Amino acid sequence: MKGIVFKSTGSWYKVRLDDGTFVDARVRGKLRTAGSRNTNPVTVGDQVTISSTGDDHMIDQVDERKNYIIRKSTKLSKETHIIAANLDLAVMVATLKSPKIKFGFIDRFLLTAEAYNIPVLIVFNKCDLLNSNECAYLNELQDAYKSIGYESEQISVQTGEGIDRVAERINDKVSLFSGFSGVGKSSLLNAINPAIQARVTDVSDFNEKGQHTTTFAEMHPVNKHTFIIDTPGLRSFGLIDMEPEELRDYFPEMVRLSDGCKFHNCSHINEPGCAVKPAYEEGELPWFRYENYCHFLEELKGLKS
Repeated sequence: MKGIVFKSTGSWYKVRLDDGTFVDARVRGKLRTAGSRNTNPVTVGDQVTISSTGDDHMIDQVDERKNYIIRKSTKLSKETHIIAANLDLAVMVATLKSPKIKFGFIDRFLLTAEAYNIPVLIVFNKCDLLNSNECAYLNELQDAYKSIGYESEQISVQTGEGIDRVAERINDKVSLFSGFSGVGKSSLLNAINPAIQARVTDVSDFNEKGQHTTTFAEMHPVNKHTFIIDTPGLRSFGLIDMEPEELRDYFPEMVRLSDGCKFHNCSHINEPGCAVKPAYEEGELPWFRYENYCHFLEELKGLKS
């Protein structure tokens, strides 16, 4: 039998079979011990083959994935965790404040999506909380991301502004929703489809951090051809499976400028004839992108040392 994994709880998987019925299945042992560095051999969005013996269902095989979103395991530094697979779109939910925007977190997500050829939509929530200066700043940020190649939307789940635009963006797609804890991802999903019933909590006044409300990744149907994958709120997004010299290839704005570099393997740090660093120094590149690139590069070098 063939099916798609709709929910992962770590040991059991909820699978929708091709006939539309759901079964709970476990992973066959040989999949768990296949030598992978992934903590989860099966993930939400996977197309799988299942065998049944009575009421017991076993996942025997995972079909080749067209893409996936991956991060470092939170507990095992040398292991990886696949968040979801076979995506048409990744939606990064962010806020300018409450909690304060985390440029590094957003860029780590964009970097991972770029590496696996997954289009990204950035959704800025809680725009009803912004004053006129903050609104102007957010508009500048949107322009900066658009210049790189990333589309974005301003919304407010509280007032309903922009929800219809996000719903239109994800129509007829399998979309993963992710975001730093507390940005209102669960509230957004409930606004798009109340049947999801994602659990919501407030952002802490003490540290402006959200509480984890989604424990396991889960796929939800919006209509016959539209699916949302809800993921646990993340507080970190470690880089993984990437060599330091590859990093520059996943910053589209640097790729476009690199034709002007004197050396084809320019790292854009201190090489003579570099075209990227002068663009940053002259304000032609978003400052946070280049500075995050430098930080990530040092991080990757540290991981390889």
